[in-house]
Amino acid sequence: MIDLRTLREDPDRLRASQRARGEDDSVVETLLDLDGRRRGALSRFETLRAEQKTVGKSVSRASGDEKTALLERAKDLSTQVKAAEAEAEKLAAELDELIYTVPNLVEEGAPPGGEDDYVVLEEVGEKPSFDFEPRDHLELGELLGAIDMERGAKVSGSRFFFLKGVGARLQLGLLNMAMQQAIEAGFIPMIPPVLVKPESMKGTGFLGAHASEVYHLPEEDLFLVGTSEVPMAAYHADEILDGAALPYRYAGWSSCFRREAGSYGKDTRGIIRVHQFDKVEMFSYTRPEEAQAEHQRLLEWEKEMLAKVELPYRVIDTAAGDLGTSAARKYDCEAWVPSQGRYRELTSTSNCTDFQARRLAVRYRDKDGKPQHVATLNGTLATTRWIVAILENHQQADGSVVVPKALRPYVGLDVLEPVK
Repeated sequence: MIDLRTLREDPDRLRASQRARGEDDSVVETLLDLDGRRRGALSRFETLRAEQKTVGKSVSRASGDEKTALLERAKDLSTQVKAAEAEAEKLAAELDELIYTVPNLVEEGAPPGGEDDYVVLEEVGEKPSFDFEPRDHLELGELLGAIDMERGAKVSGSRFFFLKGVGARLQLGLLNMAMQQAIEAGFIPMIPPVLVKPESMKGTGFLGAHASEVYHLPEEDLFLVGTSEVPMAAYHADEILDGAALPYRYAGWSSCFRREAGSYGKDTRGIIRVHQFDKVEMFSYTRPEEAQAEHQRLLEWEKEMLAKVELPYRVIDTAAGDLGTSAARKYDCEAWVPSQGRYRELTSTSNCTDFQARRLAVRYRDKDGKPQHVATLNGTLATTRWIVAILENHQQADGSVVVPKALRPYVGLDVLEPVK
């Protein structure tokens, strides 16, 4: 959640952030009003409580009419103290409920606007030129015996699939290569739980505007994660980290689950938009003043992976209205998909500043020993969707697919051949 002190000192910053996101900036006035009334009620409570203690001490030393008057005053103060405390708690609850709905402050320099208002920062690599009619990834996947959508739908429903044979080998190889790169960069590998408590989901910002995307198991009151960012962000909840050891870097490998609510009719062919996929996700805890530099490092690690699989791609600076609740800035890497004649997202890296850490109470001690909230960042290193771009960009006329050189030791094949 946003910092109330920042809100009080610079409310125009939140107003500008809300406008950049396309959100209502009148929430700022409501927050300031609630905060002011809560602080006023708390001040009244503390003043009355102090007087109550003073009167209480005086009663034991008084006698006669003075004692009677003091007892009456003590009784009156007790009523007032309870009322002031109840009012402060009520206003605090209202403020807490509202502030949890307010997204993170947008980083200065992020483009304003919605989904289509991104800024292209760079294009890398050459788009393939084929002297034959290129196939899409599903046709290639079926020729290779790699993707089975029909049986996926039979077993689990639409937007589910089987990866088999070279398809399974390709995914395992890709994710293993991603994890190895992360380890070499100093990340601690993790296989986190994919069912989490409501506090973990809410703390990372996935139960507000994104609640419709999340699978919920009501009997256990647990949620299936849409990204391992959630368990890795909650991993250090309610802890104070060693400031001298920052940044803490983790790489989580997990299955991810998304309901894809609101995507009816979109990307129904193949494995671009599905309910279950696997991903290796980088996650960093760092000092807030070092977060922007860490964000650039995460982006460079993503670009390093894309270079290894020899894909043409572009990097975009995501517009404020498409950042999601927790991100202050987000960069996406989008690979060229020949069958669609456009770029599609493969990676995303977000700087969430101290937004998630405030919700999850993750802090570190500064040089003076004072607890401060960390900044959290995340970045995709590889997902199932990468298979789409790899198959389509490296296909050959006979339906075979050349495995990128760096990936071959992990897949165990140089070329994926059609099944006879």
